[in-house]
Amino acid sequence: MQYHGIHDANPDALRGRTIVIYGYGSQGRAHARNLHDSGLTVVVAARPGKSFDLARADGLAVDTPERAIPTADLIALLTPDMQQPALYEKHIAPLAREGAALLFAHGFNVHYGQIRPRADLDVILVAPKGPGALVRRQYEEGRGVPALMAVHQDASGKARELALAYAHGIGGTRGGVMETTFAEETETDLFGEQAVLCGGTTELVATGFETLVEAGYQPEVAYFEVLHELKLIVDLLWEGGFARMHEFISETAQYGDLTRGPRVIDGHVREQMRAILREIQDGTFAREWVAEHRSGRAGYEALKRRDLEHPIEAVGRKLRARMPWLQQDGKPAPTPQPA
Repeated sequence: MQYHGIHDANPDALRGRTIVIYGYGSQGRAHARNLHDSGLTVVVAARPGKSFDLARADGLAVDTPERAIPTADLIALLTPDMQQPALYEKHIAPLAREGAALLFAHGFNVHYGQIRPRADLDVILVAPKGPGALVRRQYEEGRGVPALMAVHQDASGKARELALAYAHGIGGTRGGVMETTFAEETETDLFGEQAVLCGGTTELVATGFETLVEAGYQPEVAYFEVLHELKLIVDLLWEGGFARMHEFISETAQYGDLTRGPRVIDGHVREQMRAILREIQDGTFAREWVAEHRSGRAGYEALKRRDLEHPIEAVGRKLRARMPWLQQDGKPAPTPQPA
């Protein structure tokens, strides 16, 4: 494993060169502002509208994709995955200057062949392991979110240096930058989201809530036990792994964890996880998601509505309204998008 810190990067690799940020969402905004504050030349590619105005209000140079991309030494394509292939074909493939670098924060489209970059381009990846809001906040506090970096195509012979310089510019080297491949980043990221971080966690929470409510317990009490307190445990795990969690939970909780946990996450769950991983590795999931997007996303929207209309959501809204520390300026705190 190659792990890089602040002193391993060469910031001058991007000094005086133009970085175009294409996509001003959660990651794009954080990357652009951090790079700018690191003294690098940043232009946001955006159409007149919300993103254009926000980038300008943030003090950044903004121009249309048609005008910005031909000026770029490095193009960071940070739009949602399903938008990227069309934007690459429309703007980047015909307009990017020869020998420019093309950067992604997730390897999905390159790994699964939805984008086949021109042979003259360096193709690199820098993937912070946290949402954009955290990438920005940590940078402002003098810290950094750890990141992964990879090189898919090294046309210039300096692609790795550029990737590390970019990671440094967004604050990644403060937290540490680990080298990987497009395949490893993509497949592990998808697996984490599907089996543990998003899909696994929400289904576990919903099933626990339903089990308690079906048994006659108050929904509000069930909410606290299976959702609200989850953050307390996750924070302990994040801070110091299993050891820190065991240090701070009761012996009764520890014994329940050690003896009942394996009954919930059992051999059947392990086999399902392996099946999910195989679908990621062989491209089944990617083909399914691309087809769903191209067909209009009706299935996706229906499944999302089912999640958002679950009874735990109504209970949670009522209880969170009583917790002013979860509010910002009288409004619910925004929920960051997953990495």
